[in-house]
Amino acid sequence: MNTQFVRSVQIHWDQLPEESYVRGIPAFEHVDQIEFHHPVTFFVGENGSGKSTLLEALAIRCGFNPEGGTRNYSFSTYDDYSDFHEAVTFFKGYRKPKWGYFLRAESFYNVASAEEEYSRYGGRPERLHEQSHGESFLSIVQHNFQADSLYLLDEPEAALSPQRQLTLLAEIVRWAKQGSQFFIVSHSPILLGIPEAEILTFDDGPVHPCRYEDTDSYMVTKMFLEHREALLRWLLSDT
Repeated sequence: MNTQFVRSVQIHWDQLPEESYVRGIPAFEHVDQIEFHHPVTFFVGENGSGKSTLLEALAIRCGFNPEGGTRNYSFSTYDDYSDFHEAVTFFKGYRKPKWGYFLRAESFYNVASAEEEYSRYGGRPERLHEQSHGESFLSIVQHNFQADSLYLLDEPEAALSPQRQLTLLAEIVRWAKQGSQFFIVSHSPILLGIPEAEILTFDDGPVHPCRYEDTDSYMVTKMFLEHREALLRWLLSDT
């Protein structure tokens, strides 16, 4: 039985404007529904392949602020998110998440500023701007992740060292085992190694499942580590 909070996403193409750039994304071509069966689902693919576009649409449909935060965050510093969410619906499971967070690297500064503003009206201030980028990112994780909750993370490795990525990996696995569901856009071969996670690739045609060993993140990193000198000679031969 599929016990996830979000069991699938359905795309209603008739509700998407003809001029929407989403119609030109190969990963969504002839795709009407995407199903999710695991507590941790990764979206992988090249830049511009549509993975963050889907994550953002899913976050908005789940009630999160487009720039990030909890469902209680209502600030806005820019309005450049796509109209894709207007054409997306999702099928819920029988459980309801008791908490959640949308965490995206590109607008994390804005979330930190909003958190500081909200703390003035009650609650414990995180003082995220007083920490390094990586420390503040992990602070959000360690103070917001909990059981039976829904989390959407957009390139969370951007602020983290390899060691801190391992810390994040352990946190994700910990809470996934306690009933939480994660959707994660990532290029990190460390995070992608989470056991039993489902990996959906947005490369090579319509979005589809992919083995960890077949991701570009794994293959390129493995090739570099095993053949570093030869690869560098080839890359830098014309410099």
